[in-house]
Amino acid sequence: MIRVRIPATTANLGPGYDCMGLALDLWNTFELHLGDFGGEIVVESHGEGASKLPSDRSNLIVETMLSELSLNGIAKTRNVRIVCHNTIPCASGLGSSSTAVLAGVLFAHSFIAERNHSDPAAIDRAKVLERAVAIEGHGDNVAPALLGGFVIVVPENGSVITQRVPHVPMKTVVCVPDFLYLTSQARAALPNEYSKEEAIYNIGRAMLVAEALRGGDDELLSRAMNDRIHEPYRIKDIPGATAARVAAKEAGALCVSLSGAGPGIIAFARQNYDRIGRAMKESFAEAGLEARYWILDATDQGVHVGRLPV
Repeated sequence: MIRVRIPATTANLGPGYDCMGLALDLWNTFELHLGDFGGEIVVESHGEGASKLPSDRSNLIVETMLSELSLNGIAKTRNVRIVCHNTIPCASGLGSSSTAVLAGVLFAHSFIAERNHSDPAAIDRAKVLERAVAIEGHGDNVAPALLGGFVIVVPENGSVITQRVPHVPMKTVVCVPDFLYLTSQARAALPNEYSKEEAIYNIGRAMLVAEALRGGDDELLSRAMNDRIHEPYRIKDIPGATAARVAAKEAGALCVSLSGAGPGIIAFARQNYDRIGRAMKESFAEAGLEARYWILDATDQGVHVGRLPV
């Protein structure tokens, strides 16, 4: 019935905690197949996380889809088969769970459209974004995943304000260690209060990061991408992460930060991509962790929704 293709994302971008994100050229693809009414639900996963992801109603895509259908007064579903082709590593800081949430919301809205005899691929993306942000609690992953590019997103009275900022093409190197760092742990690591000086530090630098990406100002990006709100509290929980950040800079990265809440580390660079990736990988190895790295372009392409052949 419907196929959705959703990019990876890197959120926060240093000082832009919970309000800035960038889409990356690494994709998860999800297919929704509907049969006769009966309510049987099966999830097939291929690629990243295939052996670990649930294949039943406890899968995040299904949970999100069923919850969204229930909110719209639909309690009974047809037989459902969801096929996932994953290239984004799970629990990496690259927005894998956000692709699942978006897929669930998109599938629910396409199901509703079909029931209303509308085109299931013609979905109101503003409504999808609003619902996905409400589910996630923040929009710095789902907004760039849906819209593509570099996006600033902030909540407003139950809705969201988004601004898609044009940016000069940029390559990144993302290194992800084999280390389980749950979102709940990452959130719990943060203090309950911050000083005025810390708030000013981050507000100013977030504005400078946005301007640096917009104008392709590498020197400004290098100076601005620092944070006092979340990284100092999280990076120390990830073995080898501090050393990996230093090693990436020494190997030629312009700037380095946690990707989202981690455990992945993202480096922005203009050259020496493999050298940077190897340097980060070696730092994690010295801390006893295996790691993989990806060289990824930022992408202006967001979610693609299309019909499956019948």
